[in-house]
Amino acid sequence: MRKSELISKHLSVLMGLVLLATQTYAVVGGPDLPDPGSAGMSREQQIQAGAQVAAQVYKQMPVLPDSSPETQYIRQLGQKLVAQIPSQYSWPFQFHVVAQKEVNAFALPGGEMFINIGTITAAANEAELAGVMAHEMSHVYMMHSAKSAGKQQTTAVLGGLLGAIAGAALGGVAGSLAQMGINAGTQAFVLKYSRSDEAQADEVGAIIMYKAGYNPEAMADFFQKLAEQGGGGPQWLSDHPNPGNREEAIQKEIADWPRKRYNTSNTAFLRAKQQAEGVKSYSAQQIAEGAKSGEWASMNQRSGAVFQPPAGVAISQPATASSGAIASNPVALQNVLPSSRLVTAEIGQLSIARPENWQVLSPGQKGGNVLIAPRAGISGSAVGYGVALNALQAQERSLNLDQVTDDLVRNFEGQGDMKALGHPQPINIGGVQGRSVMMQSTSPFPDEGGKVQKERDWLVTIPRSDGAILYLVFVAPQSQFDRFRPPFENMLKTVRF
Repeated sequence: MRKSELISKHLSVLMGLVLLATQTYAVVGGPDLPDPGSAGMSREQQIQAGAQVAAQVYKQMPVLPDSSPETQYIRQLGQKLVAQIPSQYSWPFQFHVVAQKEVNAFALPGGEMFINIGTITAAANEAELAGVMAHEMSHVYMMHSAKSAGKQQTTAVLGGLLGAIAGAALGGVAGSLAQMGINAGTQAFVLKYSRSDEAQADEVGAIIMYKAGYNPEAMADFFQKLAEQGGGGPQWLSDHPNPGNREEAIQKEIADWPRKRYNTSNTAFLRAKQQAEGVKSYSAQQIAEGAKSGEWASMNQRSGAVFQPPAGVAISQPATASSGAIASNPVALQNVLPSSRLVTAEIGQLSIARPENWQVLSPGQKGGNVLIAPRAGISGSAVGYGVALNALQAQERSLNLDQVTDDLVRNFEGQGDMKALGHPQPINIGGVQGRSVMMQSTSPFPDEGGKVQKERDWLVTIPRSDGAILYLVFVAPQSQFDRFRPPFENMLKTVRF
């Protein structure tokens, strides 16, 4: 080989190496996802809890069926992001699309994630949409909700029992976590994150995006766009407080990462966005109103939008005062009438007097309702005569009792035929201002003629100074409620913490 040819060949090799060094294709190395640590809830509890709430979302919000092009696209994008998580730290992520106009997304413990149609249409490219999803995915990965719930265990009412969680910020979601024994308050468990949680979700989300081939700065760009537009942004941002200098923090984090060529958009995103713009969607106010009438539950069933829980997870109906099948025989009144003699029952930090011939019955599973009732007044898991008690723990002492009560009402209304017969009214219980509202549902016991009958469910909520909310549901058939109300009122007067 001639010398000139040798020099030319070496120069070509050298130039090739220089070109490779300057190109931004992926290279070996890069950031690793952190160890998420541990939470007070087990993995099984988190998955079960998230699935339980997700099932309620399908009753309270318009969800697109799995077969819709928008859902199929979101699931494909979601799985691309999930693939970046080490298997030992991953969760059974499932992705759903809500027909809501406002920009919003939320992920539940265990991996159930909901993306609003408004989020798809607002994203300028796939990287921005991936950023929102990676951020929400990071809250699940780091178990922020479960860790937050664990911090509250020491201040739970009724010895650690929890009532319901109703996510008002979800546009009417009223999911119940009673069976899970999770201690969290209204909006706090699902969506209320701290600024440190947000900063960490940004950091972890940036790593997931990078590994999936997206520029992490797109996440900050999208959040900044939400903050500036003042429209759909506040709903999401109110529950995801800006940790401060978001874009600067992400830029600093990725500065030393190996450079790579990022994906920005593709035909699949453009097609999905165009299809999303043609989907009939609803405002948060419309969704809240529709949830009260059961509109979305029936619409979702007609469209085939049915929630499928993760493999091995059974969705149980929240243990309300009246859940269960109708008993085959009516109950004899003499077997359920309360005694005039009251005896004190100590239930955790709660003291309440009960009729001597009624028993205190512990919940069948952790976090369920405590019942004070005659044995004959219970059919299966439902109480037809008696009282159901539970509690929820708020993280904020300034929690609005009216909002909590409204959320509980919506929660119960989403669980069958129960409905409120009016609006919650103030009630004085031992010098404490609570709320009272009468509700109606189907009794688990037939009337004397063997026919299905209605029952009254009297919901009373009582705040504690530490932010906890006790609620009681007094139950009796509608035709007999006036006879039971005086004993119920006598019990209520004895409530002490």
